[in-house]
Amino acid sequence: MQHIRIKPTRADRVIADTIAAHTKPPVEAATRLVTYGADEKVLLAAAGCVRLNSLGKPRLRPLATHFFAVSLASAILPHLLKRKIDQTRPDRLTVRGHWRGMPLSGKSDDAFPSGHALHMGALFSAAGLLPKQDRAPLRGLSVALSLTRILLLAHWASDVMAEFALGGILERLLRLLTLQARNGRQGSP
Repeated sequence: MQHIRIKPTRADRVIADTIAAHTKPPVEAATRLVTYGADEKVLLAAAGCVRLNSLGKPRLRPLATHFFAVSLASAILPHLLKRKIDQTRPDRLTVRGHWRGMPLSGKSDDAFPSGHALHMGALFSAAGLLPKQDRAPLRGLSVALSLTRILLLAHWASDVMAEFALGGILERLLRLLTLQARNGRQGSP
């Protein structure tokens, strides 16, 4: 099967050019640090710790298992998609941005999909399972961490939005497997 090549939209280019023209090294350095909060290794480690911690807490176990399954699936899916989809990262198309502190990110043709945004879209959706007071901070964090990928010019804005939505869809599908199956067998999660 041949690779699919995705081109950025006109709006993507305008957003990327604006960021490249106005960024500064301190902003880029801080954004590079913050974006690790959406990295698959960090999320898998956190979800694994929560899952292990839930072993002695039967009421939390189904939710912890769901979060771990979502973290694992959202870590695998972007790698599968990147095997068949090519798109040049926006940071490869700017000289001005590099003069202003813009780093190079990942492989040059791996702009789509944004794994970070997919993870964060899944987390945003899964936050709906938490008590109401815990949802807003987690959802705000997931949106902010997704936006770092645009600010670093690692991904195009439209791709981050698409992958954020795909993450939400992935979480909802996994909910059917992890939580609904348990609800049928044991009652509420």
